[in-house]
Amino acid sequence: MHEKSLGDLVSIKKLLWNIFMGEAYKEENTMDLMIIGNGGREHALAWKLAQSDKVNKIYCAPGNGGTAIENKCVNVDLNTIEEMKDFALENKVDLTIVGPEVYLVQGVVDLFKKNNLKIFGPAQAGAELEGSKSFAKDFMKKYNVKTADYQVFNNLEDSIEHLKKCDFPIVIKADGLAAGKGVYISPTYEEAEKALRECMEEDVFKGAGKTVVIEEFLEGVEASILTITDGKTIVPFLSSKDHKKIYEGETGPNTGGMGVIAPNPYYTDEVKKEFEERIMAPTLEGIQKEGFDFKGIIFFGIMVNKKGVYLLEYNCRMGDPETQCILPLLKTDLLEIIELALEEKLEGADIQWEDKHSCCVTLASLGYPGTFEKGFEITGYDKVNGKYFGAAVTLKDGKVYTNGGRVLNVVNVGENLEAARAATYEDVNKVDFKNKYYRKDIGNVQN
Repeated sequence: MHEKSLGDLVSIKKLLWNIFMGEAYKEENTMDLMIIGNGGREHALAWKLAQSDKVNKIYCAPGNGGTAIENKCVNVDLNTIEEMKDFALENKVDLTIVGPEVYLVQGVVDLFKKNNLKIFGPAQAGAELEGSKSFAKDFMKKYNVKTADYQVFNNLEDSIEHLKKCDFPIVIKADGLAAGKGVYISPTYEEAEKALRECMEEDVFKGAGKTVVIEEFLEGVEASILTITDGKTIVPFLSSKDHKKIYEGETGPNTGGMGVIAPNPYYTDEVKKEFEERIMAPTLEGIQKEGFDFKGIIFFGIMVNKKGVYLLEYNCRMGDPETQCILPLLKTDLLEIIELALEEKLEGADIQWEDKHSCCVTLASLGYPGTFEKGFEITGYDKVNGKYFGAAVTLKDGKVYTNGGRVLNVVNVGENLEAARAATYEDVNKVDFKNKYYRKDIGNVQN
């Protein structure tokens, strides 16, 4: 679909806002939502939720240059959980949806619930499944979730001594939140020691790497499985396949995600059965036995190899850019699914998906995930036939500019994977900004 020019959209949006929203206009039986976050995931959530007839208005806190012009959306400059709580109370927000993991780990859900505010996401205790890799691995071990062998270290000398007894390659993970970049796959002792020193001595992750998990390397194909739970029932969404590395052929350093395809061609019925029995079911059992207040998303990163299906990690929120890839395939009203989870009525839920394929490509700033420049005007995004989601973009005087590493996502749906890929890359070539970088092999199933 073609989108209107940015200038036209901004003008129309301001006019309608002044006429209706400025006078606190709200249709009967509709809801005002707040989405916390400012990335491509949050833009995709806002876009999808705005399609619901039950939604009146969406506050994006703080949002970005893409959400600023999205239907039913308005950005609000809120950056702390206290500010968000106060805003939700003052503006009678009916439901808040949390995007980034950092706010969940900080306890935003606990804070909102203490103030009788409805919010979707796990409470702080359950969010530790993402907030701490060592906590998550110990949880997996306790509840017999199939995962790789591991050891936890908080002392550099001990971790280096352990390396001398390891087979390589080996996986080293920063224990805390590291914006998706705290995982090293080290093929040699020398590279593994360098990774440990970066985490524990140089502190490149600002405290998140002071404790590390050293883990057995599993060779195979990764899959991303988003699920939703109400604490009693867990329901899988569509499978997807992320491309984490910065360069073609899955080489170079890890990123937050350079592209996604859905569904994942390696997620067969056999894999699905083992995942649900050996990983998903015992995870839910553990959540229940630990007494976690968990009404939200569980993102399972899994590895499929010759020995079966293994859990690599948990995320306690929607993935980015997995969300941007799978939501265009969702037929069921997303708000209704979330409400079922909050009401503990997910059992028997019938979530419908398009029988099609989706391809999402991330356009980044050259130099990411290292040093890069920003502040360049973006053109051509309004010419795409599919959908673009702003990530690190800012709006100024009716124009959008780059504002970070992963700048925006371009997504298309097709009858098959090749059709989705071709349409997405055709759109990618329409979008331009200085120092644009993207991978050209997203959806090549070998990568």
